[in-house]
Amino acid sequence: MAKKGDWVRIHSIVLKAEERTAKLPDDTKACDLEQWTKGFLLEDAEIGDEVTVETVVGRVEKGTLIDDAPYYDHSYGKFVPELIEVDKVLRKEMAEIGGER
Repeated sequence: MAKKGDWVRIHSIVLKAEERTAKLPDDTKACDLEQWTKGFLLEDAEIGDEVTVETVVGRVEKGTLIDDAPYYDHSYGKFVPELIEVDKVLRKEMAEIGGER
């Protein structure tokens, strides 16, 4: 149960596929225009409830509650050994350029 004032993420459909402009590529216009928004919950709710949030800039948005206390969980991917070699080459070249001044 999320409480009023909790930091949450909501999801909403801004435009249904059939409401989108015809000037879009076919694969894009076949999809709904979706929005994910983070903000402070304005009423107690559970995941899946339709709710209202206030964003940090004061915008009020409505949508389906999808996450309580959202956080960033992305990475820059797995280790790529070739990048170590690129780093060595670039550092060497930069040092040589810096030494010629």
